[in-house]
Order: sequence, then structure tokens, then C-alpha cells
Amino acid sequence: MRNAESVTFGGGGLDRAAHMRADPPAGKTMPIWRGKPLMYCDGPERVLGFLDEGHPVLKLAEEDPVFLGLDGDDPVYAQDISEWEPEEPVDTVGAFLDPSEQTHPLISSEYRFCELRAVMTLLSARNAEIAATAKAILGWHETHQFCAKCGGRSRIAQSGWQRNCPECGASHFPRTDPVVIMLITHGNSVLIGRSPGWPEGMYSLLAGFVEPGESIEAAVRREVLEESGITVGEVTYLSSQPWPFPSSLMFGCAGEATSTEITVDPEELDDAIWVNREEMVQALAGVHPTLKPARRGAIARFLLENWLADSLD
Repeated sequence: MRNAESVTFGGGGLDRAAHMRADPPAGKTMPIWRGKPLMYCDGPERVLGFLDEGHPVLKLAEEDPVFLGLDGDDPVYAQDISEWEPEEPVDTVGAFLDPSEQTHPLISSEYRFCELRAVMTLLSARNAEIAATAKAILGWHETHQFCAKCGGRSRIAQSGWQRNCPECGASHFPRTDPVVIMLITHGNSVLIGRSPGWPEGMYSLLAGFVEPGESIEAAVRREVLEESGITVGEVTYLSSQPWPFPSSLMFGCAGEATSTEITVDPEELDDAIWVNREEMVQALAGVHPTLKPARRGAIARFLLENWLADSLD
């Protein structure tokens, strides 16, 4: 795919500087509150917000910061401060759609904690990659604080890229979940579906987790068949996207359907439909009477736009 790395969260060029993780240099730290990175919000764009080492807000953290790498020559870190309780809690925090933004009394009001999905297209490529990396790695630490071998409390090592168990000596490493997302076409139409709980009218490409011992191609065929009853022939890889909600790597693929009759699995989807190019153009333009496409920044939107532009090869 000619522009595969222009997908959101990809191609930012962050130097992860793994050779520095054993003894990282001093740098600035981006606090993350309940999965929401700190951002500078004075204007239409968004820029990640970093605090100097020793800032009082960072003292709220229960664990050490994670060294993300070098942004140019600047070492950058991320640290979770989710223990902080804002004066006015918001019910949408952690929801599928969270438009709320939180300010901290010890940080200038131009800086706010923002839901990454809501602002991901407003970030530069480098800032988007840094934010996705930070959210994914801190999310892993949040859910893997105990040793999977003996159950003891583990500790951060290698500047956040490892956890060691002092009880049994086991080491644990960040996980990434492989997911296939499929542009399944038949003639002039593309297969789309909607999951339970999505906003009314919102549809996207079908997707699913790759199982142990399974190839990407096999996962595409299995997931499409399970969810929609559609059989798929040839499968090709197009592009990938880190998707830190919470820790997936999306493998964007194209597949040719060899059948067209849809049988939806109600446990997986609310609905699945074939949509032709003309309808999809309307949907992406926001003028379709009922259809709302995948959000901007998601690889599903990226693949659909490239399909319409005939730029998949």
C-alpha cells in the first residue's frame, strides 16, 4: 500500500532508544490520568503536555515513570497519576465516547487531560505515536502488577519495559494483541458491520483477534465467516496501526468475498450490510441519511478512504 504508514499512530519516527532503558537520561514527563494524556489545548490543534522532573503533580504517581524514548534529542517519559480525584468527577470517563476534559489545579488551565480517541487527528504524527505508546504501556502496567507465575507483586524494571517478580524471579514483558481488520469487497460494494453498544448508525469494517497458531489470512477468513456468514477467498495485507484501546496492533487486510448472503452472529454484531461506493462516499462526507462511518483516525476509515481513492496498491 503506497501510503501505509500515514495511518494515525504510525510513522511518527519516535526513537525508542532501547539501549538507554537500563540507565535512561533525565527528561520531561507526560502525566496520564485514567488513560487520558495531558495536552496543551489553546487553539484548534492539540500538543502533548510535559512536566519537569520533580513537578508536584508527578508525586501523585504510585509507580515510576516509563521511558518512551527520544523525541529528537529530548528524552520523554510518561507516568500514571490516576489516583488523583478531580473536584467534579465525570460519568463519561472510560466510556466509548468521552468528550470531557479535566484540568489539574497545579497545572496551567491551558493544559487538560483529553481522551485520545477524541483528539487523535489533531496531533502531529510524532505526538500521536508518543501518546499511543504511553497509553498502551501504562495500560499494561495497570493490569499486570502481579506475577503470572506465583502471584507476587511485581516491580517495574528497564524503565517501564519489563516487570520483575522479587518472589520467584520471573520477568514479564508488555503484551500487544494482534487484531485483523478487513476491507471485504464484492464488486462495487464493501462489507461493514456494527457492534452492540455503538452509537446509532455507526458502522465500520469487521475486525477480530488473531488466535494462537493462526495466520493473519486465516484469521481474516475465520472472523468474517463467524460474524457475517460471508466466505472470503484471496487475502492481502495493506497496512497496520497501533491501537492503544487498550493494547492492540491492527493488521489492515483486503479480502475478496466469494459469497454475498449475510448471516449475522448476534453475539458479535448488531448488523452487517453491503454498501456500494456511492453510498460510502455519502457517508464519509456526512450526508448519508442513516449511515455514520468509522471515526477519523481509525484504520477502518483510512482503508475505506483509500479504497474509494483507488490507492490500496
